[in-house]
Amino acid sequence: MQKGQVVKLDRGYPLVRTDGGRLVRCEHATALVKGEQVRAVIGDWVEVTVPAGHDKGIIEAILPRTRAFVRKDPTERALPQVLAANFDRVFVAQPLSDMNFKRLERELVLAYETGAAVTVVLTKADLAESEDAVRTVRDHVRELAGPAAETVVVSAAEPASVEAVRALVPPGTTAVFIGKSGVGKSSLVNLLVGHEVQETAEVREGDGKGRHTTVSREMIPVPGGGFVVDMPGVRGLGLWDADAGIEAAFADVEQLAEQCRFRDCRHQDEPGCAVRAAVDSGELSEDRFASYQGLRQETAQVKERREEARRLRGEKASTSGKRRPLKSRKGKRG
Repeated sequence: MQKGQVVKLDRGYPLVRTDGGRLVRCEHATALVKGEQVRAVIGDWVEVTVPAGHDKGIIEAILPRTRAFVRKDPTERALPQVLAANFDRVFVAQPLSDMNFKRLERELVLAYETGAAVTVVLTKADLAESEDAVRTVRDHVRELAGPAAETVVVSAAEPASVEAVRALVPPGTTAVFIGKSGVGKSSLVNLLVGHEVQETAEVREGDGKGRHTTVSREMIPVPGGGFVVDMPGVRGLGLWDADAGIEAAFADVEQLAEQCRFRDCRHQDEPGCAVRAAVDSGELSEDRFASYQGLRQETAQVKERREEARRLRGEKASTSGKRRPLKSRKGKRG
């Protein structure tokens, strides 16, 4: 039995680098996937056997994960899908000249939920109209992401900006890039590595967009640093257990909620609601509050569907993933 790490996933079989440095294409043991259909993902540490005369290794076990990037499986009503494991930082990439702030809110929730360090990377800054435009977007993103996340503006024409990203992937660490197709993740990975390791599509001059080219997940070594994983553009970002991520991504709303008169305040028409008061005064924007409420509701619905699925299977109700209690407030309604 050998220990190794999954360093590449494509449409075939996982590629595992063993502790001895050998690269072995592997398949999963039947016993591993038969019951819960568990599959190793990029970054997983696994135990592998290589039977004599067998053309592939066999993944016999997946070792416990330090952290994972999880979304709700877009093809199932109540199943999680793990996209990557055992990383130290999540880079959330968005094009500075074509920001999607609603998507960024959701990406931040998923990134914070992993427990890893979070950095927002604003790509394609060279396409911005002016320095004032760059500062405006950067400041808005910093306000949105909160003090727990770093925000880095990157331009291919400014090597120092690329170095700022490289410094966040020191030796012995792994960083995951997430972002919609065409935001410049692959181009940035190529800049970090110093040569073209990820195929990039031609970009239209008008808007800087291009079709998506990354179809596999691979741990790519950064010279003088750790590893980066360029995740294929993920369209669906359904939330799974996202309470902690929402609390981190919407820390401003959570802090206001701490001041509500009732600890179970729904922030609708309850007396003494500090959140509604902030919205009415303009301290908290209506759009941000709506995003917060929508993501909270989505998470609650996923939990309900999951528990319903457990009941149909005759299992006990889950005790994991419940929202952590907020600090004590004055009392409950009624």
